[in-house]
Amino acid sequence: MAYDKFTILKSSAVPMPIENVDTDQIIPARFLKATERKGFGDNLFRDWRYETDGTPKKDFVLNNPIYSGKILVAGKNFGSGSSREHAAWAIYDYGFRCVVSSFFADIFKNNSLNIGILPVQVSPEFLDKIFTAIEADPKAEIEVNLATQTITITATGASESFAINGYKKHNMMNGFDDIDYLQAMKEDIKVFAEKSLY
Repeated sequence: MAYDKFTILKSSAVPMPIENVDTDQIIPARFLKATERKGFGDNLFRDWRYETDGTPKKDFVLNNPIYSGKILVAGKNFGSGSSREHAAWAIYDYGFRCVVSSFFADIFKNNSLNIGILPVQVSPEFLDKIFTAIEADPKAEIEVNLATQTITITATGASESFAINGYKKHNMMNGFDDIDYLQAMKEDIKVFAEKSLY
């Protein structure tokens, strides 16, 4: 399943300075019945966003109209717990294209990269700078440049580099999943296969 190419993302961000957010909090198990990636955004952080009767909880950040954007800024150890890929699906379906944290669970990180969400791991100090910038201005712009592997707070110019696997970077910049990557190499594979026969 191809997704939008990720090159440079400039956006305001939604702050959620909560540590140890696990995948059951991101998307509760009772919403895992569907096998397609669509529709999960409605239930992203369901138990934190809504009362049992479906009424939005006013004190939860996703229900606060002053915050918006394609970047979710989270506390340390985001995406821990079970390996459900539905957690990444819910984040993508909601509209986030990047999650920033000082630490990610490995499986969540890979699930995110596989569907077009860029997990940007920064130092705890830089994460604090981002939270401070958003607190000062809820519309503060964050720039994430995948080509240069940098994240920048536009207002202050503060910047930090981040790491990403080269193969995943290539796929993100081209909007490929693993199958798309192989499809793009189809002619090269065909030529190699023909040469191998002789």
